[in-house]
Amino acid sequence: MKHLLYAAAGLAALAFAPTGAEAEDASWGCQVLLCAASQNPSWQGVPYCVPPMNRLIAAMSKPGFDWPICHEAKAGEPGREEFEDCPAGSHPTSSSDGDDNGLRRNEQDQCVRIVDKCENRNEFSRLYGGEEANRRNRITVNVLTSGSHNDNFLNRNNRYNGCKVQVTSPRPRRANDWYFDIPNDKGVKERFWFNLRT
Repeated sequence: MKHLLYAAAGLAALAFAPTGAEAEDASWGCQVLLCAASQNPSWQGVPYCVPPMNRLIAAMSKPGFDWPICHEAKAGEPGREEFEDCPAGSHPTSSSDGDDNGLRRNEQDQCVRIVDKCENRNEFSRLYGGEEANRRNRITVNVLTSGSHNDNFLNRNNRYNGCKVQVTSPRPRRANDWYFDIPNDKGVKERFWFNLRT
């Protein structure tokens, strides 16, 4: 149990109730928070954590689910970010084409960047030159042309040389897509990432 207590700075206050009870006697919300903050190993590798976290996962699939809160920790409900940041030089966008009935309307699941393939043709060919590899990796390469929706002053002459291309690729997904922001003993919030895979 000791490795759990040191999972995050300032978590001792939520691991033990004000009466000094053992962590096993903590509220369900505090058990979940304590286990979610366990980093090495993650909660899946801590026998104490498996029952409260499995209980959480089962409860989430039921109607009217409310996240169990550890009021002593002042951390509230967790956040969730399914995707990693896009690589430098690119920005997130959605792959939704409007045919999904709005189910993924706000899911920015792709990264897009503008590349000048003429600056370094060998490097461009190495990264994006293989059609089969691009298809396998779900990468699309489109030449920017004047009059297209992505037209701007810099692209107006691109139709004559085809150098500027838009490269779209899947946005990396986080292995740990849930997080708690937990105040430490100085009141500064620290972020702890976790997942809910069993």
